[in-house]
Amino acid sequence: LVDDHTLVRSGLVGLVNRLGGYNVVLEAEDGKEFIQALATAPSIEIAIIDLNMPVMDGFATIQWLHRTHPSIKSIALTFDGSEEAVIRAIRNGARSFLLKNMKPERFKMALDAVRDNGYFANDLLNNHPDPAHNRSAYEREQSRILKELTPKELAFIKLACSPAEYTYEEIAALMETKPTTVETHRRHVFEQFNIKSKSGLVIFAYRWGIVKVEAE
Repeated sequence: LVDDHTLVRSGLVGLVNRLGGYNVVLEAEDGKEFIQALATAPSIEIAIIDLNMPVMDGFATIQWLHRTHPSIKSIALTFDGSEEAVIRAIRNGARSFLLKNMKPERFKMALDAVRDNGYFANDLLNNHPDPAHNRSAYEREQSRILKELTPKELAFIKLACSPAEYTYEEIAALMETKPTTVETHRRHVFEQFNIKSKSGLVIFAYRWGIVKVEAE
């Protein structure tokens, strides 16, 4: 558990240890301290990481963890529930995005989902099997999804999820089509896969390998 606020971290440690089935084995004040402690820490399955920390923030820590220890599932924790923060965390490799004011029962639901399924997407997207947990099922579902998407819809998703943050007008120009056509692609993708927002689209795209988490 990584959080620079001692009282918050202490409260979360107590909460996690009381949930049943979980035990906090490492605490750190920032990403740098976490990385140093991880070298000698016991086996870790889930890392709960505050996004707003000094020295090395949660975004950088999650990205580092995804790149160097992909078996450890990271959960982003913050008071900032903005779409920008959600998208950035997911792009960096977070398996879920939780607000610090969420209820304990919801917190346990998230931990269970990340542990068992690989992701907890709140109301943004339905959870799916984790590829490491059941690779064949994941591949079958991924294949089904990719077959249902047209080449134009795939191109739209990749551009819409790009870190360049293209507007729909810019996407239309890049796709050499009209903004109304781009809107049609967006609406069809959202309706077909029950996606509610741009952050939901980003989770969907990264979850199913349509776009990849950057290594650097």
